[in-house]
Amino acid sequence: MNLNESDTEINEVIKAYPPERQNSLPIMQDLQKKFGYIPRNAFKKIGLYLSCSEAHLYSMATFYKALSLVPQGKHVIRLCDGTTCHIKGSVQLRDEITRLLGIRDGETTSDRLFSLQLVNCIGTCAIAPAILIDETYYGKLTPADLPAILNRYRKLEEEREREHEEENGMENGEKNEKEEKS
Repeated sequence: MNLNESDTEINEVIKAYPPERQNSLPIMQDLQKKFGYIPRNAFKKIGLYLSCSEAHLYSMATFYKALSLVPQGKHVIRLCDGTTCHIKGSVQLRDEITRLLGIRDGETTSDRLFSLQLVNCIGTCAIAPAILIDETYYGKLTPADLPAILNRYRKLEEEREREHEEENGMENGEKNEKEEKS
């Protein structure tokens, strides 16, 4: 994505809201969802649009754990480390995720497929210990459950890449056929 596309996309997200300060968090959440993080140049644009300081926006972005200033993986693993999950084994889950993916809290895998975030609570004490990947909850986990869960996401990405390559190949093939007919 080039800078102009990024600026255009940032502006589209911002302009979807009325220019009221109360919209600062929803705007940043939408940017997070669109880009996987909040681009640096977005703070100035949001500040100008909502008439608030970049410092205020930055403090909000760093306060909320769900918002990030650096690119996140395609799949964000939120590992609950609340009291119930902690007592029931979240430390062992964390250690296994670190072993399997080579990342710690706040880090992203080199292929940008996974990011790990330790969070205080995901509201699933009844199924502790639990993780949330994107918007899917997994509970009553043991470290032995994690390889299969993570492999599902890897396979999903492989399928998406294959479909994307097939679509691009078909488009290129169609173009080549048209050129040959000309």
